[in-house]
Amino acid sequence: MIGFALFYLKNMKKIFTAFLLTFSIIVQAQNFEGTITWAISSDIKDAKMKAQMEQGQQQMSDPAVQAQLKQMQEQMNDPQMKAMMESNPQMKAQIENAMKMASGGGMDDMFPKSMVVKIKDQNTLTRMEGGMMIGDILYLSDKGQSYRVDRDNKIYSVLSDNNNNSGNAKVTKTTASASILGYKCQKYQVEMTEQGKKITQYIWATTELKGMDMRSISNEKMSNSAIYKEIDGFPLKIQMSMPEMEMIMEAKEVKKQSLPTSEFIIPSNFKEVKGMMGN
Repeated sequence: MIGFALFYLKNMKKIFTAFLLTFSIIVQAQNFEGTITWAISSDIKDAKMKAQMEQGQQQMSDPAVQAQLKQMQEQMNDPQMKAMMESNPQMKAQIENAMKMASGGGMDDMFPKSMVVKIKDQNTLTRMEGGMMIGDILYLSDKGQSYRVDRDNKIYSVLSDNNNNSGNAKVTKTTASASILGYKCQKYQVEMTEQGKKITQYIWATTELKGMDMRSISNEKMSNSAIYKEIDGFPLKIQMSMPEMEMIMEAKEVKKQSLPTSEFIIPSNFKEVKGMMGN
């Protein structure tokens, strides 16, 4: 049961992280301070993966398995086990998240339902609501680097960006448009190939938000930065289609507000770990 949860995290973390890093690229250079709230919907398309998840969920729903899970949770409260977990916060975070998923609801509960992005001085703090993601994603503009930060366990890891697909991507401005939050949005299609897999994005961007423009991206070291320079305005809806799954992210609120600088730092007492669920 726990093994299935960890298997799921291992196989899906790259998809979610790539999606979030794509968004970090989009917002990193914006002259905007405030909060954007997004709704997220996900749909697994890979039949084998979907069958494995459904089988795993059936196993987790079995009363005998739930009893074993309860016993494992009690064992984790043992002083010796607690001491071992505290000495390895990375392992502690992974086990706690896997057990949380195993004791949770259905398959849909593994996916985030919303996302809150805070922007200040070209830094971004991205926080997922629901699902299996551990911690926040923090982008620091002065370092040109993204981090995953687990505030509960006081650990963080560096996120690498190895998906440089800008050379094989094709951006097409379509004739379609839509109104999102009262802003007129133009629809763009972005097609690219990664490791032999086709990825298609549909982006609805508006030019009616001052200080928010994808063409302001200037960091050529970040993957796909050249792609987004071909899109006029700022996205209020992104649809990403991959062989494994499809995700749709749509803005539900854009709020200009002053934010504390303290939210955009990694506390000095946090420990760096390698490969923390999503790296």
